[in-house]
Amino acid sequence: MMKAQRLDRCKARFKTCLVPIVLTVDQQNSRRGPDLVDGALERLSQYPATRAFERTAGDEFQGVFEDPLSAVDAVLDLVRDGHWSIGVGIGGVELPLPTSTRAGRGDAFVLAREAVEAAKRAPQRIAVRATDAGAGAEAQAVLHLLAALMRARTPQAWQAIDLVEPGRPQAEVAAKLGITRQAVGQRLTAAHWREEQAARPVLRRLLARADELSTAPSGEVTGEVPGEVLGEVTHRVTA
Repeated sequence: MMKAQRLDRCKARFKTCLVPIVLTVDQQNSRRGPDLVDGALERLSQYPATRAFERTAGDEFQGVFEDPLSAVDAVLDLVRDGHWSIGVGIGGVELPLPTSTRAGRGDAFVLAREAVEAAKRAPQRIAVRATDAGAGAEAQAVLHLLAALMRARTPQAWQAIDLVEPGRPQAEVAAKLGITRQAVGQRLTAAHWREEQAARPVLRRLLARADELSTAPSGEVTGEVPGEVLGEVTHRVTA
């Protein structure tokens, strides 16, 4: 469905609206440790956002994305950091979108709030809530899988990944680390790095589908069949 058509659907409810991805993030165990929000905001500024992350209250912050790929990158950055409960909300918002996310209104903001509260009780500390609940649950399932994979990595694995991801050959990475090329490959294999790279675009497509279905009328089929998308990520991760 074309974006203009989806906005027409959404306007029937909000008069003027956008269908973004809202991330609401809360620091875990903040009463027993230092405030980490400012450092996170500085790091997350590298990801293009419709409204940049900003502190909304205490140790909580929020950002707004239209691009699912940037949203995925930001979420997985926070997963790696390991100090956050992450809520992803997908739905309509009222326009004009205010400069401050704290003044935003609409389903996406409400759903992000519900999601971050659910994330505090979830094993992977992430939750996705969308106007189309089924599409949101599918995106959440893949996100939980990626989070579990990333959180199981060793510091040595991350060391190799950080050197490989800019596009360096494994032989060059091996020389920098003072290990063999085979050892670099073993670290990447044990970390399931290639599987993560393959699954990221699938997660982006699932978030985009959740966004699309959040403005589609009930029963209308758009995009790929969810089972086919989930089958794709299962194949990529297990291949």
